[in-house]
Amino acid sequence: MSDPRARPLRRTDLDHEPLRQFEAWHGEAHAAGEQLPEAVALATATPRGAPSVRIVLLKGFDERGFSFYSGYESRKGRELAENPRAALCFYWHTLGRQVRVEGGVERLAPDESDAYFATRPYNARLSAAASKQSEVVPGREQLEEAAARLGARLSGEVVPRPPGWGGFLVAPNLYEFWQHREDRLHDRFRYRRVDEAWVIERLAP
Repeated sequence: MSDPRARPLRRTDLDHEPLRQFEAWHGEAHAAGEQLPEAVALATATPRGAPSVRIVLLKGFDERGFSFYSGYESRKGRELAENPRAALCFYWHTLGRQVRVEGGVERLAPDESDAYFATRPYNARLSAAASKQSEVVPGREQLEEAAARLGARLSGEVVPRPPGWGGFLVAPNLYEFWQHREDRLHDRFRYRRVDEAWVIERLAP
C-alpha cells in the first residue's frame, strides 16, 4: 500500500525565501488537520555543549525570527543566557514533513512579553507567576497552594507579568525542509545564510 504522505519535493517547488516556504508549509499543516502544528522541539545546550530538548509552542514568526515564551530562570532560560543559540524542529506527521531551524537567540522586548502575557488565560498567568520553573518542589500541593495564595491576594485583579518570565526570539541562519518519500530517499533541502543571501542546497537523506 502506498503511503499518502510520500510526495516529491523539488528545488523548483521551493520559495527562494525560507520564511515564506515555512509559512506555506505551516499553513498546509493547519489545513491538513495536524493537531498541534505550532508544537516544536527546542534544543539548547550549556556552554560546554551538554544538550537538552523539550517541546514548546511557537507563538509567532516573522522576518525577525521565531518566538516562544518561558521562564528566564528555567533550565532552557539559563542555558540560553549562557549559550544564546538554539535549534527548532517541527514534525508534521500528516504531511510527512519536518522543518529544522537554527540560529542565535535573544529575549523579546519587555513590552512585547507584557502584551503576550496579557492574552493568556487568568489561571495560566497565575501559574506562571506562582511557579519557579524547573525548581525542585516537594509535591503538586505546594504548587497549587502557591497559585491559590497569589489568586487570593490579587482578588481578580490583573496578574502582572513576572520579571523572570518572557519571550525568546530565534533568529535563523539555517533552515532545512524535509519531505518523506516512500523509498526512504527522502527529499532534504537546506537554506544556509551567506552574507545577505540564502543559498539552497539539496542534502542526502
